[in-house]
Amino acid sequence: MADQEAPKAPVPPLPLNPAEMLAEVADLGRRISAGAKLFSDVRDADVQIATTPKDLVWSQDKVSLYRYRPLAESKGLPPVLIVYGLIGRYTMADLQEDRSLVRNLLNLGLDLYVVDWGNPGRADRYVTIDDYVDDYLAECVAFIGAAAGRETINLLGICEGGVFTTCYAALYPERVNAMVLTITPIDFHADTRETRAGHGFINVWTRSLSPEDVDRLIDAQGSLPGAFMGSVFSMMTPMRTMTKYNLDLLDALDDKKKFLNFLRMEKWIADRPDHPGEAAKQWLKDLYQDNKLVQSTFVLGGRTVDLKRIACPVLNVFAQDDHIIPPATSQALKDKIGTDDYTELGLPGGHVGVFVGGKAQKLLGSGIADWLGARG
Repeated sequence: MADQEAPKAPVPPLPLNPAEMLAEVADLGRRISAGAKLFSDVRDADVQIATTPKDLVWSQDKVSLYRYRPLAESKGLPPVLIVYGLIGRYTMADLQEDRSLVRNLLNLGLDLYVVDWGNPGRADRYVTIDDYVDDYLAECVAFIGAAAGRETINLLGICEGGVFTTCYAALYPERVNAMVLTITPIDFHADTRETRAGHGFINVWTRSLSPEDVDRLIDAQGSLPGAFMGSVFSMMTPMRTMTKYNLDLLDALDDKKKFLNFLRMEKWIADRPDHPGEAAKQWLKDLYQDNKLVQSTFVLGGRTVDLKRIACPVLNVFAQDDHIIPPATSQALKDKIGTDDYTELGLPGGHVGVFVGGKAQKLLGSGIADWLGARG
């Protein structure tokens, strides 16, 4: 007869202290009661985001260009244009007064503009990345240059917006004084050379689609729906997604500041616009699947985006624990551009934490301002 395993000793029960249990239940009840009062007292004005004063200075179609009002004496540097992507909102850079890259840069004396791409709908089905770079972005740069009396300005690209500014700097090198990229993908396949658990899921998912799948996805709606992409991002961190509305929210219920911070972040996450159809196809197929940008084979307006034509100084900022844009996908730019004035700045935190995390955010604003100041 085969040897039988000896029975395992029973696991002793956890010691229970009735007094401690009652105290925890009472504390939970108190926090839930306090949270209910917080919910009832909060008004929309309490969770406003992107409140830094600014003025509309130019618009075309659904695109608007704003200039922020100064908060400090000007340093006399070329103006800076913030360019966010199409999948999210630029408001991440100005989430709240004490967590705002925009306010940090204004307080350091920079002249700051931001482009808002608006809310693309079915009528924008055939708007392409060509349109965004060669038309809208080019018009914004021309307007700012004329208003400031300068031939060149500074660009600050964020995520997909960094791809737009990279393309612009390659196609119009004579118009850019310096370019700052933050959490920007350049080599969309660089995640395959990293083995960090939980990083690069969106790259893997996109490459798993066939070109026909992408076409069907876009053709069904005429766009890449913001709500759909929101669900994709949520699935990348399933445990975080499942626990934030109970454990995280519960932790914030007895701290009004933390509670309002939570609501402001959720407000930004919920405001995810649709991505115009043809631009989305280029984003998913030409860049994520075929990786044309880093190979300098991406074509816009009949011209090849040759990264070697980028002649301006470049500051490349990446998040060290970014699971959406893994660091290697950003760092790939280093040996591809045509300038030796290239600087990397790796900051602690994840994709969004770079902008709202306390430590990283302080380093980000001063790091950008100091770097631009040396290249004015």
